[in-house]
Amino acid sequence: MSATAQTESFVHPALFYRGEEEYLAGTVPFVLEGLDAGEAVAVAVPEANLDLIRTGLGERAAQVRLLDMTKAGRNPGRIIPRVLRAFADEHPDGRVRIIGEPIWAGRTPTEYPACVQHEALINLAFQGREATILCPYDELRLEETVLADAHATHPTVIRAGRQDLSTAYAPEAVVSRYNQPLTAPDGVPRVSYTATSLSDVRHHAILRATELGLPEARLQDFALAVAELTTNSVVHGGGSGALRLWTQDGHVICEVRDAGVLADPLAGRCPPPRAQSGGRGLLLVHVIADLVRVHTDPAEGTTTHCYFHC
Repeated sequence: MSATAQTESFVHPALFYRGEEEYLAGTVPFVLEGLDAGEAVAVAVPEANLDLIRTGLGERAAQVRLLDMTKAGRNPGRIIPRVLRAFADEHPDGRVRIIGEPIWAGRTPTEYPACVQHEALINLAFQGREATILCPYDELRLEETVLADAHATHPTVIRAGRQDLSTAYAPEAVVSRYNQPLTAPDGVPRVSYTATSLSDVRHHAILRATELGLPEARLQDFALAVAELTTNSVVHGGGSGALRLWTQDGHVICEVRDAGVLADPLAGRCPPPRAQSGGRGLLLVHVIADLVRVHTDPAEGTTTHCYFHC
């Protein structure tokens, strides 16, 4: 059964592969089938796999949008708005076909919860859209928990050329399970703020980030992220919030905590309608940061961790 032989407008299979031969057998025909059907096709996978597909396609690679996912999707929260939906929205009048590989062996445990939430949220972001998104998973290098999560985030799974329904499919449960509490190291000072002290807390954040070693080239993006997150606290988070900064694993991490609750699981991960005047602040944060982790709970409010590579 081919990946497009389903009746739903949106098709989202996982491709389990073992080695280069199975990877090419599962991806190159998928691309060629789309091109032959007149569909717009994009491939966003890690660089080594991108080279495999490019070589496998030969001259027809020129007909495909090719993206290195380790760059385009470094922050998993950026993939839906700036890779998948961006490509689909460029082709509103026809079906699109995309290979997206957001989870690879080099992903860190810190990144992974945002990755698996991304995979679950694709189903909501593309509900009713004419699109097929194939997500490869390396069975030889990824942990069993990752493969199990792939069954929960994809309606169908392809293995050894056979496509089957996933009996474990439960994307909403995955989003909830990885909505994990976020903490800061002991002893990191917290700076509280309200509407009248926004300027002060942003100035403090920039100075502290500089002291922690954030390069000057990243300071403007960092300042934008802090401005958006603290403004959200004042406007949507009860009028106040608290900020903390520290370093970890080569990143400056900014924590913003407030009493607000994110009711929309796609907040920041999906572009709002063009006619909508607001709703782009968290999206901007996802676009410019190297990683964004969010925990939201009616009893605890919302905590956002924003990572910037030093």
